[in-house]
Amino acid sequence: MMRLAMMLFHDSGVSNEIGLWIFLSVGVVALFGVFVPLVSWIESRRREREAYYRSETLRRVAEASGEGAKATLELLWEENRQKQMHTREGLKIGGLINMGVGLGLLPFLKMLLPGQAVFLCGLIPLMIGIAMLVYVYVLAAPVVDNRSIR
Repeated sequence: MMRLAMMLFHDSGVSNEIGLWIFLSVGVVALFGVFVPLVSWIESRRREREAYYRSETLRRVAEASGEGAKATLELLWEENRQKQMHTREGLKIGGLINMGVGLGLLPFLKMLLPGQAVFLCGLIPLMIGIAMLVYVYVLAAPVVDNRSIR
């Protein structure tokens, strides 16, 4: 491809690196115009299919008997509790990563540009991480086990 581009633009006074730019442009269009939408569409179809199968399974279990309804409710409560716990764990990890990035940026920027206050930019991710951890441990409602409410 670069050879073709070089043959087309070599005599016209255009820089020899135009082939590289054409190659990269085609790659970007292929990535963002084809691959990313295709993966997004496939993922949405998978989630839709999982939701359909899950709802059908829950409907069949609930219709089976009186015990089936109780089992379905307990399953829904447990899934909700696990989803809340998963979200909390994600916020904890995200907060720790942000704090680590902020703490790492402080000395790096201090050494990179000594005598300037650019290193204070490291406080931005540090404070975001602290805010995430404060939310998880202080502000968020506790995860409730709904099985005890029956």
